[in-house]
Amino acid sequence: MYPTPAAQNPMAIASATANADMPLYSALGMTFMQCPLMTDIHHSQADVIVAGVPFDMATSGRPGARFGPQGVRQASANLIWEGKRWPWTFALGDVLKLEDAGNLAFRHGEPQTLVDNLEAFAAALVQAGKKTLFFGGDHFVTLPILRAQARQHGPLALIHFDAHTDTYDGGSQYDHGTLFHHAVVEGLVDTEHSIQLGIRTAYELDGHPFEVIDAAELNDLGPAATLTRIRQRVAGRPVYISFDIDALDPAFAPGTGTPVSAGLSMDCALKIIRGLAGMDIRGMDVVEVAPAYDHAEITSLAGATLALEMLYAVAAGKHPV
Repeated sequence: MYPTPAAQNPMAIASATANADMPLYSALGMTFMQCPLMTDIHHSQADVIVAGVPFDMATSGRPGARFGPQGVRQASANLIWEGKRWPWTFALGDVLKLEDAGNLAFRHGEPQTLVDNLEAFAAALVQAGKKTLFFGGDHFVTLPILRAQARQHGPLALIHFDAHTDTYDGGSQYDHGTLFHHAVVEGLVDTEHSIQLGIRTAYELDGHPFEVIDAAELNDLGPAATLTRIRQRVAGRPVYISFDIDALDPAFAPGTGTPVSAGLSMDCALKIIRGLAGMDIRGMDVVEVAPAYDHAEITSLAGATLALEMLYAVAAGKHPV
């Protein structure tokens, strides 16, 4: 059995023994894109660290996103053979060093251990100078990650793909629909330079902290015009990208807890992410993949493909496109 990140990085999570279960859902079957397993952050040569967060206790719809990291990694096997991914002009591994830290360990049934362990682990990665790519888990997992990022970099410009704004101020302490409300209150994101894309559920328009391009408008605008709006909004600031898989239409991503019709196509989403190349991307996540509701792994494959495209966007900053 592979060691969990808590075991691999004792300095990252000092209370790992007390605040983690045996790795029931944290066991790692394979790494993302078969990249090397990170065993010691202090000796890691990676530019980007991948990690999974098998947590779905904050979901308000169908559970199952705890198996998202497993599904995304497994589906990534379909992407390995290509080498130099179309339409990029270089192979990712020639430009960007990637390592997989496995899945976060915490006490299942005790969400606060997830919060504490994830924030500590993400902070250790960021302090080591690593960019991060996390696989959820439900969308709540983004909040502890943002806390770690903001503590190191200050408030980040958020580029958020989702069917829901996740800015609701009701709900429980652990709720995947309230994380960006808390992120705003805690000053983790720069709201004047953040944007939400693909929204198609109700939210309070008055006083909403983010610019929104809803799904209907985005689908009419197309990727090129949408990217112009994103660049104007972000304006050269440090960026965090959060992609809830339900931003995609259920035709492209049925395997998720709260599917909403009339979303983005996979083609549209990929073109937007490619257009983020050259931005100062500090961290990324792909969340809410729930393989139990999937067919033929198409949602897991979508999650893996989106994640790979984000990595190419990061790499493009180091390599002429």
